[in-house]
Order: sequence, then C-alpha cells, then structure tokens
Amino acid sequence: MAVIIKVGAKANAKKVRLELDLRKSMNGDLMIFDHGDIDIVLSLTKNKVVVFPKDTMNDLVYGAQNRLFAHLRKKGIIIPETIQAGAFYGSIEGVMEESTLEEASSAKLALINISNFIDEERPYFEQTEAIVSMADDELIHPDKADSTELGEVPQEVEQGSIRRGQVRDPYSIGYMYTV
Repeated sequence: MAVIIKVGAKANAKKVRLELDLRKSMNGDLMIFDHGDIDIVLSLTKNKVVVFPKDTMNDLVYGAQNRLFAHLRKKGIIIPETIQAGAFYGSIEGVMEESTLEEASSAKLALINISNFIDEERPYFEQTEAIVSMADDELIHPDKADSTELGEVPQEVEQGSIRRGQVRDPYSIGYMYTV
C-alpha cells in the first residue's frame, strides 16, 4: 500500500511516497508489517515506536530490533535513554523526540526513517526466505542422486544401523545387553 506524506510548510510542501504494508489500528496507531522478522507499531498518541517479534523470539528478531533502534537513534528520531523492553514478551519500545520543526512532525520523520530501514534490510530477509524455501524444495522434490524409487532398495534380514535385540539407552552400553 502506498502512503503519501506531505513534508514541509504549506506553501512549498513536498510529497513523499512510501511503499509499505501499513495498517491503521482502532486507536490510530500505524502498524507496519513489511519486515521479515519484526512488526513495527508507530503510536501517534503515546509518541512511541514499539517493535514486536513476528512469530517467535530468537536472536534474529533481537538483532533486527536492535538495528532498527540503532538506526532511529542515529537519525535523532528516538531518545536513546528511553529504549527499553516493552510490556509484551520480546517487544522493545522507545519514545520519539518531540519535533521542533514546523515542516514535519516526529511521526512523519519516524515513518520515513522506518521505511528507509526496511528498504536497507529487505535484501537480507528476502535472501533468508529464499534459502528456507530452497531447503524445503530440496526435501519435497529431491534430485535423482538424493532419492530412490519405491522397491529400488533390496530387502535383507538385517538392514540399517539399529540392530534388533540390542537395548538402546543413553545410560547403558548397548552392545553388552542383548535380548
């Protein structure tokens, strides 16, 4: 969905077009779902940026959250000492600086910088998605060298690495006990 933001004084305002998967919540918060690992909520009423993990909390999610807040901190959008863990498990939040510019509000500047961050990160999470998809494709449709047709493996009395009659237990020696 394209979002058009007007930045500047009324007389010479410039329009900035952002391509984001963005929705507005019931209370007016902007929810951005473009990133592969995190969901970003821009709270206009509380003047906060809150970042949630997409599915499960792991090192990739924390790394993406950390990179986003480092990006926003370097651009002067977030007050550095307000970055903290949120009320939801795995979320991180930070308070936005109050904009003294008449041309642009802090929410508009935050939205533009979040869009720039997502554009920088897009090749990374698209590549990760392609690798996972390729691994799944190798399991579903294996090559001729990695697969056998049904009936191609001859039947034998003893076959495989686990022998019948041996006790398999992590606390005992398997070859000493035979049934």
